[in-house]
Amino acid sequence: MINIYAASGHAKVILDIAKSIDLSVAGVYDDDASLHQISGFRIQQPQKGVRISNAIIAIGDNAIRKKIALDKDITLAACLIHPSAQIGGAVFLDKGTVVMANVVINNSAKIGENCILNTSSIIEHDCELGNFVHLSPNATLAGGVSVGEGTHIGSNAVVIPGINIGRWAVVGAGAVILRDVPDYAVVVGNPGKLIKYVTSNNKDNL
Repeated sequence: MINIYAASGHAKVILDIAKSIDLSVAGVYDDDASLHQISGFRIQQPQKGVRISNAIIAIGDNAIRKKIALDKDITLAACLIHPSAQIGGAVFLDKGTVVMANVVINNSAKIGENCILNTSSIIEHDCELGNFVHLSPNATLAGGVSVGEGTHIGSNAVVIPGINIGRWAVVGAGAVILRDVPDYAVVVGNPGKLIKYVTSNNKDNL
């Protein structure tokens, strides 16, 4: 049995995954009192001093997901895995991580807390992902790629083997990453080109 924190579009997908594996949903919670139901579930407001246990944080934005994890009275659930995902041997998946439909994670990959591995993303052998990473649909990490905390990799992006991507970076949709990416960098295109850094104001919230 799990609880879901945040009644977002992402929550609808998480509810579908729970249904697909016959996992009961105890409650859906959101701080917005104007929200009342989602996918047939009544939305509840968190009560001060009452811990929400076995929770999945249903927020796609990595920085907001981290803030909720740190600030709210939540105990994370174990990782949530769609039944169509293919998980290799010696793979480590930390708590709060969601693995969506048709994801492939190959041998000896390590995935941190509160990650989102979106539809049909591929994580090859020996990759390491920090906490709060989001791989968008069809993103592909070749073998031995390292991705730092909070980084977002866009749809259909490809990262060649052995690349290191820093913390809180952004890799644009369709980018092809041939070189290491520094912390806070925004990289787009084929081949990937650094176009800017996350602003200092945004860094303060990470």
